[in-house]
Amino acid sequence: MKKKLVIFSGAGVSAESGLKTFRDSGGLWEEFRIEDVATPEAWAANPALVTEFYNLRRKQVMEAQPNDAHKLLADLESRYDITIITQNIDDLHERAGSKKVLHLHGEIMKVRSSMYPELIYPIDKWEIKIGEMCERGSQLRPHIVWFGEMVPEMDNAISIAAEADLFVVIGTSLNVYPAAGILNYVKPSAQKWLIDPGDFNLDYVINLKHIKKVASEGMKVLASELNKKL
Repeated sequence: MKKKLVIFSGAGVSAESGLKTFRDSGGLWEEFRIEDVATPEAWAANPALVTEFYNLRRKQVMEAQPNDAHKLLADLESRYDITIITQNIDDLHERAGSKKVLHLHGEIMKVRSSMYPELIYPIDKWEIKIGEMCERGSQLRPHIVWFGEMVPEMDNAISIAAEADLFVVIGTSLNVYPAAGILNYVKPSAQKWLIDPGDFNLDYVINLKHIKKVASEGMKVLASELNKKL
């Protein structure tokens, strides 16, 4: 039976494919305030602006390509039972070949009804327009968990983390929720890795090794270590 390897990925993985976050400088991000484009209040006040913002994000995602970190994670599926829990809203893990991906914060390549959240639709274009409706007549909105909204997949993520034999945090800080919170549910006996070039106080985490490299380079080290365990 394959060991359960759970990956918790964040923005640092997608950054190497050219996708930036609100916290990065440069690009379209500096043109917008989080409060104006990524909250329920923003949607209520100016749905056209929010729609355009996510159209631009979607266009960037469609133009981006999976990097070595995405590909190396997908390659490990031949040897491990892998589930990826990601904070990223892009589809680069899936396009690299990963089969089981749980998106905590939603998916940019899906839209949903603004009134009936269970009505979710995949899309294959970058632009959604005001006036495009779901089958029940309400405006389509990005299938994204905005600031101030509940994270509906959080319980599933916790259950997955609790089953891990091996747990990897990659491209996200252990000091930021929900990464830090999810670690609390990983078995103490599980081997854990953090792949991130930053400096962190890791004394409180049992059985954790810090690979101080960016995602793609760190994944090469991890893949080598995991191969030795087989």
